[in-house]
Amino acid sequence: MNPQSLRLSLSCQTVLAGLALLGGLHWAPAVADERVPESAAKRPHIVMAFADDWGCYASAYATRFPNSPSEVVRTPNFDRIAGDGVLFANAFVSAPSCTPCRSSLLSGQPFWRCERASILQGAIWDFSQPAYPLLLEESGYRIGQTYKVWSPGSPADAPHGGKRAEFESAGRRFNGFSQNAMKAKDHEVGKQNLLAEVRANIRSFLDADDDGTLDGDGPICYWFGPTNTHRKWVAGSGKTLWGIDPDDLKGKLPSYLPDVPVVREDFADYLGEAMAFDAALGVLDEELRRVGIADDTLLVVSGDHGVPGVSRGKCNLYDFGTHVPMAIRWPNGVPHPGRLVEDFVSLPSLATTFLSVADVAIPEKMISKPIVDILIDSRSGQIDPSRDAAITGRERHVAAAREDNLPYPQRAIQTKDWLYVINFEPERTPMGDGPVLQADRTIPNKDALTNNTFAAYADLDASPTKAFIVLNREEYPEAFDAAVGRRPRIELYYLANDPDCRTNLAENPDWDGERQRLHQRLMSTLKSTGDPRVSDDVIFESGTYIAPNR
Repeated sequence: MNPQSLRLSLSCQTVLAGLALLGGLHWAPAVADERVPESAAKRPHIVMAFADDWGCYASAYATRFPNSPSEVVRTPNFDRIAGDGVLFANAFVSAPSCTPCRSSLLSGQPFWRCERASILQGAIWDFSQPAYPLLLEESGYRIGQTYKVWSPGSPADAPHGGKRAEFESAGRRFNGFSQNAMKAKDHEVGKQNLLAEVRANIRSFLDADDDGTLDGDGPICYWFGPTNTHRKWVAGSGKTLWGIDPDDLKGKLPSYLPDVPVVREDFADYLGEAMAFDAALGVLDEELRRVGIADDTLLVVSGDHGVPGVSRGKCNLYDFGTHVPMAIRWPNGVPHPGRLVEDFVSLPSLATTFLSVADVAIPEKMISKPIVDILIDSRSGQIDPSRDAAITGRERHVAAAREDNLPYPQRAIQTKDWLYVINFEPERTPMGDGPVLQADRTIPNKDALTNNTFAAYADLDASPTKAFIVLNREEYPEAFDAAVGRRPRIELYYLANDPDCRTNLAENPDWDGERQRLHQRLMSTLKSTGDPRVSDDVIFESGTYIAPNR
């Protein structure tokens, strides 16, 4: 569609979008008429498989997102779960930062409502927030978790029972998958040993006495959260352990990244870790089947934000940072499996979905709307026209990334065609302070940029990609600017023609109407949901929210 035709079409849609202002973003209480099939009358087991830093890359998406890394990675277990359930094309996090993302998911609300749990370093879970696992436990569910649920923060994993609900007696070596597998004399044996650890940990929760049946008498709520897709992994491990040829990524990475061997290898190694997670997912599925509960289990597979250490991924509100994979399988509760759903779904909706299917009252604080209606529908594509946008944001990630421990506050709204971003403090550095942006800073060497996140630009994880871009900034100035450069207060991108967000249309008068429409919709939602960033008391700028991390 050409720009003039697009403007005419969008002007006709503006009124409808305004009428659906809050409904489209689904910050609303659960509705009473969402019914699951009779076969799911018994309260289901609820299992969350959540990979750290895993963006929207899975072979199940290869057709939906052509010419992308999904054409290179192979995820047969995720693909099978999606085929037996529902695959979501537009799942988004509330915040592309580990702790606030998980806070929002567990509490069923936007991250900005989570008080001290809305930041990363310095986060506190004080139990004033609701948490779906604890609510399920109160209603009779047995809860357990393996690897990471909620951290960094204190107390660790508090919303899922903390230490008392931890089941990882076999160890945590899987979290350093490539480091441990690459050390083994026989790499395949090393991989299998790590998967054996996964199996032992899962089995210690599901079936500790190893009698082939589920322990306990009631339903379970379990969280499986490996962190191996978080930095750092071993260079070359993607090819050695998983057969991923970095050259297969030529032309498939975002256009603002230098298409050079070191960047391709770095991303290939990341995809290898995603394949390791998928292998562990296969073990989880086998154990659910072994104890005979797979059909009665609502299984969700997803990730907490985009790739770390790569420009515009983790800690960014571009699609590369906020768009995540999601598949949901529930054989006794999803009557029409094998569907691809294009509705925009924010991860906090999972909390209220879990409570809904478990017949547990949803607290008033949990304002995200369940997606039970999508799960029980028979259609593919866009099911609910009002689910047409995702709201995302961020505040503080690494405490000392900027002078005075200040955050980099952003909010955004993304639709099928558009991304609108507000950078509330554009004079600050989006990825943190560092050389070139500050004249008095010295440039760290390659080793520091590769291995020490805090050496410079601390909101961008240390990586070979980061080191290459910083040290070759004169040859690739646009790549350097895309990675760590300052940004204007307002950004507007037409994703249909510009998926990598290279051309900011915010100052183009031809798009004033679209910019104003998105701004009004975003601000209305932020205000109606009590976002402190747009209130008279911007708590994120003072007190404990900017205290040094201890």
